[in-house]
Amino acid sequence: MGSGRLRYDLQTFRGDLSGAVTATVVSLPFALAFGVASGLGAAAGLYGSIAVGFFAAVFGGTRTVISGPAPSVTVAMAVIVTAHSTSLSEAFTVVIMGGLLQVLLGLSGLGRFVAYTPYVVISGVLSGIGLTILLVQIAPLLGSPAVPGGAIPSLQALPDIVGNLEPHALVVGVAALATTVFWPRRFGRWLPAPLAALVAGSLLGVQWLTEAPTIGPIPAVLPQLQLAVPSLTFVISALQPALILALLGSIDSLLAGMVADSLTGSRHNPNRELFGQGIGNVVAGLIGGLPGAGASVSTVTNIRAGGSTRVSGALRAMLVLAMVLGLGHLVAPIPHAVLAAILIRVGWGLIDWDLLGRARHLRRDYLIVILTTLTLTVFVDLITGGAVGLIAAGMVHARQLERFELQSVISVPLLDRDVFAGRAAMAHADPSSARVGLVRLKGGFTVASSRQLVAVIGADIKGHDVVIFDFSGTTYLDDSAAKLIGDLLDIAREQRTAFILAGLSDVVGETLFAFGVSQRVPEGCLVETMEQASEVARGFLAEDNEG
Repeated sequence: MGSGRLRYDLQTFRGDLSGAVTATVVSLPFALAFGVASGLGAAAGLYGSIAVGFFAAVFGGTRTVISGPAPSVTVAMAVIVTAHSTSLSEAFTVVIMGGLLQVLLGLSGLGRFVAYTPYVVISGVLSGIGLTILLVQIAPLLGSPAVPGGAIPSLQALPDIVGNLEPHALVVGVAALATTVFWPRRFGRWLPAPLAALVAGSLLGVQWLTEAPTIGPIPAVLPQLQLAVPSLTFVISALQPALILALLGSIDSLLAGMVADSLTGSRHNPNRELFGQGIGNVVAGLIGGLPGAGASVSTVTNIRAGGSTRVSGALRAMLVLAMVLGLGHLVAPIPHAVLAAILIRVGWGLIDWDLLGRARHLRRDYLIVILTTLTLTVFVDLITGGAVGLIAAGMVHARQLERFELQSVISVPLLDRDVFAGRAAMAHADPSSARVGLVRLKGGFTVASSRQLVAVIGADIKGHDVVIFDFSGTTYLDDSAAKLIGDLLDIAREQRTAFILAGLSDVVGETLFAFGVSQRVPEGCLVETMEQASEVARGFLAEDNEG
């Protein structure tokens, strides 16, 4: 590394070439399997691997990430394909829109916030995706075509699938699945388990078990542009699935970027990464390819094989393109049952068995979020599961934030003798009298605690002649909290209780002014320090005493 730039030489190129070749070997079975699982076909998986892999490598924010079709995006795409089965051009339009949304996330600087998706939602979605893959792939494993529509139709069709079982497909699939599970790790360095399963299952299907259904020929031609001008009505209706595609792809890509950082000691640019992934998905939609994301397994393989720059990812995409153009005929005899076995292994790995095994130790609200997200992902669809999961997690977070914020509120009475500090003018006052109340708000306050704060503090206001609101420890107020302060001032005015605001920082003061709250404060009752607030309060009490 010199002057901030990577020194590129023959040795670096050799490492990138080695990483590209190895990553191609690892990612090829997944590209084929995900393409078939999406309902678009094996060719779409290869086209997506080429488009997303190349453009994410060139324009993305991580030098060593390998991108291509991913399980979460594939399951979402299967739902989209089912919904637009009569017009695939509409399905690819959704892909393009998802890519454009990723580009916007990157350009707007919001990329890093995508990674803030709560873990319980990610766990529920991924476990739901894994279970969906397991259920959907039962049909091809037993020799029947995959049932469109997800887990429920697959379960409903299970009796017919079992009744029409194809023995050759079952044997081939079980052999491939056993290979992925029991393949020795020491061999994985030279021949990854998914590729070993692909080779072993395909040889069984070609040589002996020839009745197993196969992929069939893939045209050895460049992909064609899928151009269609959508209507405004369609664009509006497609925003939700496009956003889900964008979010799922973004989360996968940023996780892959963090994995790459941990192995290389570098730091990826999340906004640029989403920009590159978005460009890749736009191109994938234009050429009829499956959308994708950063792939952690292929990324690790690339880095360990020597890949260190963007060249490795670009080379990997070009190698897949070369295979499509020159070696597509080798893909034709691969049995669907083999790809199903590979996907079943992927689905099993996606289920968060560790967290589910500790379910009895989780807080109830977290458990509800996970199970709700998982259940809706499997039995409704991924889009609904993800959306409801985010809403439920937001409600859980708001509930915890409410408790935290309420704990930061202090509402106490101030004795007259403390307010007047022994002044002779109040020597006759009741020593136990406390006509001044102090409300001290520390930290930040948001919509989470607004309604409860009114209930908690409003009652205290009624018991005092003067209330001092101390904002010296307040760091942040959102719009709802600002509205709350206005409501509290209205309560004080209705109760004929004088109020004083003290210690407003610039940020808090600007927020209260923007929502018209500080304008309601009488002249002289907006002060900087508690000493000044006490002086104003003494004036109010003195007036009452004289009256």
